[in-house]
Amino acid sequence: MSNGQGQCFQYKLFAGFLLPLIQGIIQGGQGGIQPLDLMLFTTPEKLFGMIEKYGEFGRPFYRNVELTVDIIYPIVYLFAFGMLISWLFQRGFASTSPMRKYNVVPLGAWFFDLLENIVVVTLLFMFPAQPVGLAWVFVFLNTAKWIFAGASILLMLVGLVMAVKNGFKKQM
Repeated sequence: MSNGQGQCFQYKLFAGFLLPLIQGIIQGGQGGIQPLDLMLFTTPEKLFGMIEKYGEFGRPFYRNVELTVDIIYPIVYLFAFGMLISWLFQRGFASTSPMRKYNVVPLGAWFFDLLENIVVVTLLFMFPAQPVGLAWVFVFLNTAKWIFAGASILLMLVGLVMAVKNGFKKQM
């Protein structure tokens, strides 16, 4: 299996199996419960409400997920997104094109995701305390992460369109 295929397999394993499994365990058969990471443009009140909904079992479980799986997953998607953008841009843009430099955008998503994970773990440890300032830090980090993730996806789409236009041939 080539390095790219291995990265693709790891990404599919995390995104298609582990993360849905973890979300199902966190929900514990209850609806309306989601990981904090997916709460876009939330407020501290909603954030603390979700932490409370996790319950006595869900909070330590989610904390452990954040300290294990959610440390590995950002690394997996960092390499998967970065390699895919690089591969597509090699086929979509000339080697002198400034567009080739944008393969580092996934680093922003990775960086803010790891900082966000630290804040999530801290909030889970501090419960039932509700530090509003830290919750707003979470909102900022979460928003920044999703901006970089969205930009990465947009770059993949641009790269795909340009690679298709060039017949997937490497550009010199």
